[in-house]
Amino acid sequence: MKLERVEIVHVAIPLVSPFRTSFGTMTTKDTFLLHVVTDTAEGWSEFAADPEPGYCSEFVAGAEIVLRDFLLPRVAALPVLAAAHLGPATAGVKGHELAKAALETAVLDAELRSYGMSLATYLGAVREQVPAGVSVGIQQTIAELLDAVEGYLAEGYVRIKLKIEPGWDLEPVRAVRDRFGWDLPLQVDANTAYTLADAEHLRRLDEFGLLLIEEPLDENNLYAHARLQQRITTPVCLDESLHNARDTASAIAMDACRVVNVKPARVGGYLEARRVHDVAHAHGVPVWCGGMLETGIGRAPNLALAALPGFTLPGDTSASSRYFAEDITEPFVLVDGQLPVPRTPGIGVRPLPEALRRFTRERRDLYVT
Repeated sequence: MKLERVEIVHVAIPLVSPFRTSFGTMTTKDTFLLHVVTDTAEGWSEFAADPEPGYCSEFVAGAEIVLRDFLLPRVAALPVLAAAHLGPATAGVKGHELAKAALETAVLDAELRSYGMSLATYLGAVREQVPAGVSVGIQQTIAELLDAVEGYLAEGYVRIKLKIEPGWDLEPVRAVRDRFGWDLPLQVDANTAYTLADAEHLRRLDEFGLLLIEEPLDENNLYAHARLQQRITTPVCLDESLHNARDTASAIAMDACRVVNVKPARVGGYLEARRVHDVAHAHGVPVWCGGMLETGIGRAPNLALAALPGFTLPGDTSASSRYFAEDITEPFVLVDGQLPVPRTPGIGVRPLPEALRRFTRERRDLYVT
């Protein structure tokens, strides 16, 4: 397989409602798709981060520069284009996992399409469908939160995740427990909003029987998370702190996390995501697939990953309607709390031409032979 062209497609898709976390509020999914054309097939991927470096250090404009000036020249120089070769070829570029993930996924999509193989088969998926949880952003009032949770449960979601921050934690969790009972699988996500000095406050969450508390402290501070885990019974789950399988092994060894959130973009792509899964699964640590408010282009491969055997907790792989009134692919629809795993070649979806046209802000080539 030889690289012929790489196109970047900037898209902006309105969210059905604002999504607020401890680091900001989103009203639009504003990112880019990467379209890779080879001599045998075409591939698509989605850059997972945002226009501003809030969730992580990467952002849309910066990723385009890294792809154009540093990653693509190295990949274009490969004698044979294959997804497995991209990691070694781009290792000299420090960091930029999300940009690397976008490139690797688009190449992998094209490669698998040329073989007629689905990503689910390639990764080793063992399920035809996966249970879907939903992430509920910070609301203006407790009443609005309860209405939102009630609506998601009525749609069939099997697990609720509440975004929390200082001043919005104990009371919303208590309200959800009082309203919907103790049988509801419930977890919280702080997105690094607390410090170890808040340990006693966070320990008060233990009374609510949560599945986990996700990334409560500073990103990359495994020591502090290990100290926190010693002081609370709720399992700590790491997200932003885990950039690869090596980090995952270290965190597990330190007891800094007892659950792992696997986001393929955050770890550099689906090949490393599978290695993260393998490390956690070998140690008996449950994993689940996080979300980045993806369009169908990003959601489809996440579902393939979430079908691996170690993914024993429902992920944030919600239905398309959770975020978008209209997606740029055929929508993923929740049925009995489950979403189907794509089984057609590659990632299993392509952009719908008319929808892509309406949501596109700009298109341009990053590389042409």
